[in-house]
Formats: sequence, structure tokens, C-alpha cells
Amino acid sequence: MGKILVPVRGTRADDEAIKLACTLAKRTGGEVGVLYVIEVKRSLPLDAEIDEEIQKGEMALSQAAMLAAKEGYELETELLQAREAGPAIVDEAHERDAELIVMGLDYKKIFGEYSLGDTAPYVLRNAPCRVWLCREAMTVENHH
Repeated sequence: MGKILVPVRGTRADDEAIKLACTLAKRTGGEVGVLYVIEVKRSLPLDAEIDEEIQKGEMALSQAAMLAAKEGYELETELLQAREAGPAIVDEAHERDAELIVMGLDYKKIFGEYSLGDTAPYVLRNAPCRVWLCREAMTVENHH
């Protein structure tokens, strides 16, 4: 396995995806790159300094690095600004020649139905490589 890309959003679901990617990379001598995409509203310039979002992204990336260190693995992290996360993740996978994208998904419901959101389906449709979705378990809190 060459390069593994793990997009993170600063949620609990990231942890499983990072652990999985690190385990796989260690076993196969691959590299793990972790990506946080700040989605910039169309009303703002793409390079707008959105301090709160930058801070959130940096926290998610340092959490990912700490988790990887516990697994005995060092990864590279990147903070990116884009209009939408899906296309940014796909572009990044192209640029890095990623062989695998591992995405952690929260278990969330919208209007009573489980929802994948917009990003995961976009990545599944357009990624140049394999995509593994790692959905968090259903719990009493997120089931209702």
C-alpha cells in the first residue's frame, strides 16, 4: 500500500479511520497523509482567514498526529481551504497519487433517516482510488 489519505473533521469518527490507516500503513510500509478541509462560503474569498475554522482544523490535525504517535506512526498533516470538501479530497488524492482514502463517518440522522452527508457520496463517486468508509457504531444517543 503506497499513500493513504485520511480526511478528518474533528469528530470521534476520525479516530477509527486514523487507527485503521496507521495499522495498514505500518503493515505495508505505506504513508499516511491527514487532510482537514475548511469549507469557505461562496460569499467569502477563498483565501479568507477564518480563525475559528483554522483553529478547529489545527486541533483536529494535532489530535490525529497524537493518535498516530500512540500507534507508533508518524503522519503528515495538511490544512486546506476550499469551497467544498468532496472535490478538495478527490483533488488531493489525485495530487498525492493516493492508493486509498479512509474516511471516518459519524452516525447521524437527518429527518429520522441515516445520512451519509454530501462529502462521502461525492468521494465515492469521483475518487481515483479505493475508498473505505469507517462509520462509527450506533449508540443509544445517536440512534434516536
